[in-house]
Amino acid sequence: RTGVICVVVVWIGYKLATYKGIPTVLLWIAAVLLIYNYVTNRTAIGRHLYAVGGNEKATRLSGVNTRLVYFIAYANMGLLAGLAGILTVARATNAQPTFGQGYEMDAIASCFIGGASAYGGTGKISGVIIGATLMGLINQGMSIMGIESNFQRVVKGIVLLLAVMFDVLSKREKR
Repeated sequence: RTGVICVVVVWIGYKLATYKGIPTVLLWIAAVLLIYNYVTNRTAIGRHLYAVGGNEKATRLSGVNTRLVYFIAYANMGLLAGLAGILTVARATNAQPTFGQGYEMDAIASCFIGGASAYGGTGKISGVIIGATLMGLINQGMSIMGIESNFQRVVKGIVLLLAVMFDVLSKREKR
């Protein structure tokens, strides 16, 4: 039954994309964000993921199988990395071994800008959306201005450093 629902949703998304001119990648991103927002906010595994990220030892002592939580987290990251690779290659219509190079800095910076903590256990999908939007604006703005790619990496590194420093300093003040 779930498979039929997935096929119908994909077909509706495809028809919507071809009819309204919405990029199919945007539909995939929206679907992933909605699914993970639901999982992290309304399921036990979502609470366990936050708990392990916040304090693994306390989570283990409270009876949560932390090895299983780690397995699920890593399996999800593999699934999402595979989906990102497929979408990147599909959008470019060819494959190169350098595709996606440098995306990791943008992803990490998006999470930190969006409110995820270096200490773990905090963060929301909505914050990641805001962080990713801000990183996209920075990338696009620097490209439009004609700034060379090496200097763009320096600017993104500084933005990431500032976000991490803000996180560490705000956590220090709370203690």
